[in-house]
Amino acid sequence: MAADFSQLLGRMASLRVLVLGDMVADEYITGRPERISREAPVLILTHSDTFVRPGGATNAAFNFSRLGARTRVVGVIGDDEMGRHLQSALTSLGIATDGLVVDPGRPTSTKTRILAKGTQEVQQQIVRIDRVDERDVTGSVRDRMIDSAIRALREVDALLISDYENGVIGSEIIEACLPEARRQGASVTVDSHGDLLRFKGVTAATPNQPEAESSLGRPLRTEADVVAGGSELLEAMEARAILITRGSEGIALFERSHAPYLLPVSLATELEVVDPTGAGDTVSAVFSLAVTAGANMREAAYIANIAGGEVVRRVGAAALNRTELETALGRTRLARPSA
Repeated sequence: MAADFSQLLGRMASLRVLVLGDMVADEYITGRPERISREAPVLILTHSDTFVRPGGATNAAFNFSRLGARTRVVGVIGDDEMGRHLQSALTSLGIATDGLVVDPGRPTSTKTRILAKGTQEVQQQIVRIDRVDERDVTGSVRDRMIDSAIRALREVDALLISDYENGVIGSEIIEACLPEARRQGASVTVDSHGDLLRFKGVTAATPNQPEAESSLGRPLRTEADVVAGGSELLEAMEARAILITRGSEGIALFERSHAPYLLPVSLATELEVVDPTGAGDTVSAVFSLAVTAGANMREAAYIANIAGGEVVRRVGAAALNRTELETALGRTRLARPSA
């Protein structure tokens, strides 16, 4: 890998990051298929394991932390067992959780995935169960979140707003935190499942293509559509850059005074894909860190694209450490962007 990329990864590891958004516990229940039930045409699994991993905004925090950044989170959890499991998991990863606000009237958002694997089979997800309260966070819980975010913004280099539309990132949060982040000189990246046009003047946004289409109110069927849509979002959001992730089609980067940068997915074959869960969080986190560490937008998009192509080869919401990302950068077949 080029020496300057290695130096960039070193600078990324020295950064301080705040992740503001929807705290989600990803619960995994794995089992071995035994037979078809006589009660209904469904598999009977013998339980193998149950574990909890950071999901939603906390998966983005996990990605930051794995790359060495000092990471903290601000969001809402419930006064329940899953909330305690999630907080414990984050603490064990070195992620600061003093910004978590406990709401006794709201369960911790939880996504339970049931996976099956035989002795000669690839592990596969067979069903997902979501337990999510999508009511808007209001009152004292919202105010405590804002206070925690404002305090944290005085001590970080970058802010990532991770909005899964679970009622946490409301207009009051945006209106309080975006101006404060700008006052403190922090870079701001937005990864939102909701309306992107709520976020004005950010450093960058990293929607996937369906999210971009939803905010624009129209499908992006062709490459020309994507170019037009990305350029429109760039202007409407008053952003420095828009990075649209396009699944098997790769990425599309839009920035001011530059031609669009379209890059294919970083996979030798689609057969390498094991689980796309959380890949968008990886792209957002790596792109945000790289830009904050001094990479130009194309270099940051290139590195983030390779990181995303790497994590989809793993089961569950995965994250890369510096060595793994260096290895992926060293073996990619994608040409490095020109200056």
